[in-house]
Amino acid sequence: MAGLIGQAVRRREDAALLRGERRYVADLVVEGCCELTFVRSPLAHARIRRVDVAAATAQPGVVAVWTAEELGLADLQEAPPPPSGPRPALARPLLARDTVRFVGEPVALVVATSRAEAVDAAELVVVEYDPLPAVVDPLGALEDGTLLFPAHGTNLVRDDRTTGTTGTAGTTTGGTPAGDDPVPGGEDEALAGAEVVVRARFWNQRVAPAPLETAGVLAMPDGRGGLTCYASTQAPFQVRAAVAAALGRDPASVRVVAPAVGGGFGAKGGAQPEQLVVAAVADRLGRPVRYVESRSENLVGMAHGRGQVQEVALGARRDGRLVGLSARTVLAVGAYPWRGGIPFATSRLMATGPYRVGRLCLSSQAVVTTTTPVGPYRGAGRPEAAAMLERAMDLLAVELGMDPATLRRMNLLRPDELPCTTPTGARYDGGDYGAALDAALALAGYDELRAEQAVRRRAGDPMALGIGMASFVEVSGTGAEHGTVRVREDGTAVLSTGASPHGQGHETTLAQVVADRLCMAIEDVEVVHSDTAAVARGTGTFGSRSGQLAGSAAARAAEAVVARARELVADLLEAAVEDVGLTDGGFAVAGVPARRRSGAEVAAEASRRGIELVASDDFEQVAGTYPFGTHVAVVEVDTDTGKVALRRLVAVDDCGTVLNPLVVEGQVHGGLAQGVAQALYEEMAYDADGNPLTVTLADYAMPSAAELPSFELAATVTPTERNPLGAKGIGESGAVGSTAAVQNAVVDALAPYGVTHLDLPVTPQRVFEALAGR
Repeated sequence: MAGLIGQAVRRREDAALLRGERRYVADLVVEGCCELTFVRSPLAHARIRRVDVAAATAQPGVVAVWTAEELGLADLQEAPPPPSGPRPALARPLLARDTVRFVGEPVALVVATSRAEAVDAAELVVVEYDPLPAVVDPLGALEDGTLLFPAHGTNLVRDDRTTGTTGTAGTTTGGTPAGDDPVPGGEDEALAGAEVVVRARFWNQRVAPAPLETAGVLAMPDGRGGLTCYASTQAPFQVRAAVAAALGRDPASVRVVAPAVGGGFGAKGGAQPEQLVVAAVADRLGRPVRYVESRSENLVGMAHGRGQVQEVALGARRDGRLVGLSARTVLAVGAYPWRGGIPFATSRLMATGPYRVGRLCLSSQAVVTTTTPVGPYRGAGRPEAAAMLERAMDLLAVELGMDPATLRRMNLLRPDELPCTTPTGARYDGGDYGAALDAALALAGYDELRAEQAVRRRAGDPMALGIGMASFVEVSGTGAEHGTVRVREDGTAVLSTGASPHGQGHETTLAQVVADRLCMAIEDVEVVHSDTAAVARGTGTFGSRSGQLAGSAAARAAEAVVARARELVADLLEAAVEDVGLTDGGFAVAGVPARRRSGAEVAAEASRRGIELVASDDFEQVAGTYPFGTHVAVVEVDTDTGKVALRRLVAVDDCGTVLNPLVVEGQVHGGLAQGVAQALYEEMAYDADGNPLTVTLADYAMPSAAELPSFELAATVTPTERNPLGAKGIGESGAVGSTAAVQNAVVDALAPYGVTHLDLPVTPQRVFEALAGR
């Protein structure tokens, strides 16, 4: 019904999930299905001398044992390709051929009639290796002492530089987007006129996405030349395109279905190597084949996130006004560039955050290392940029003897300065960044917290109270998405969307949008998604895009259906089209309420006349939108043990028009939990030989609900003009600000002890070591 947008409608997809009625890839029962497993490298870097599959092939139930030679598929190129175009020398093989470059890289595959038989046989595949030196540290990789790709000649795979100044009122002043030749200038120019400069090096550690459901894919030939793939994916159409290309097929012969998907967080975006392997094996064997990751395989094989060294110099005048920022970042993309270019580019784009930075000198490098490849993970570069800038802002506040909230407030871009284009090419839309900061401080009771902190410090309380904050802006919703709305003969409607949910609540939110535009009950709108045979086309769900892009496509398609229906009603009632209005449940002639037709009557009449009430739309948003907010964290640190307890986390976010506040709150809660996890608990750690040290959930410290407080949420609302709904993204915001807010809070708690910085994650051991001897 009209007015549904903004209503707190409970997610209608949850009941089936909670009752266990939805099916994941591992739940699907297919007669004659084989199970596939991989033989993975135990070494981080080595030459493959020989692979002996004879013993494995002879095992009961084994159908096939293949190496890269038998598989015969082309390598995966970087996505997206760098500015210079594809680089075959850096492509990722689906199975390693001559060299392995990270622990867990697949070397061979085994197909058997059961998973147990496949796993047993895989243990009998003998691989002889000649070990090579590992390179784990990103700065060490820059020295090129050990080359992962000798043909490339260096471990450096991206080297982008930007200098310039922040333009306002839609003007770019001297900025050069990533990949362009920089304008003259450097650190000296960026910091010229600064009376105070703070310098630091930060480590934004590598983390694992660790979705509740690991990766899985089931491929089934249909016996008629077609292939159906059930994949745990965020982007079915991207998987279809990649499978078709790998097999040399017409995409129309490949169907990809994403059944229930247990989380993705970016790591299940694009086409994954396992999906192409399983599809090829099933196609060649002519029988169904499935692969489902184990948890340990997931932790070492699924693309990691973050992993960036940041060297920062932030300059200001004595009154706190920022003068310029000079930064150098080095991202370890892992063994292959593959999808690492996505967080690399986004962290550059958001380098100046919500501030009036003035001048910028930004150098960004990406290197390959003998570790799991890096790709998008919730935020995909945005949290890294926010953490870098927000730590530097706190260091500057300390140096100036200024309250960190005051420093931020005076440097935040004002509403009258927006929209603007940053030196990195980010095209900010409207917003009131200061309002979000003030709302967060008010909700947290900031002045009272500072007063309590002062009292406790004077009393020598061993439980040190710390208050941290982070203000941020992030990019969301770039690209395009498809939607088709059809009104059935009975007056109900169906939306086919290219968005592909994996926990976001699309079936509720998108139904709200269509029901609102068609003035019907939300229960009368069906949402079809995640099946390339049921949807005309699509892009997928990632990058905080679906509400604004899929929602806008759905809204415009629904409006087009209404326009067609009005013409029909005008003919039926012998009225002018402009006099026919849409009301709850039907259409009526203005000023003559008795002259009306219900939606069902109109649909039936359209069917009788052979008129289709259907419309499609592909909504594109080139510049994206820029959600923003401020998060405030309150911690207590036990100075005797180093243990950190997060007491409060306050988040004020602005995602423009709120389509469904319950869904928005759920997205923020999830992002906050993952941001806190990076701040205090999680790290994919490696030893000097490239061996992963956190390969189970007993080692990789994911927090549970017991470690998290009840989050305190509020919002400001600044609709964007870049889409008809006025909506911005919200899926990543929680993870963008919370990590830095918690990290700043811990350092703030330890300030009286002379601690000025702690790298992520801020574990009890790190705190204890920082306090030792002080």
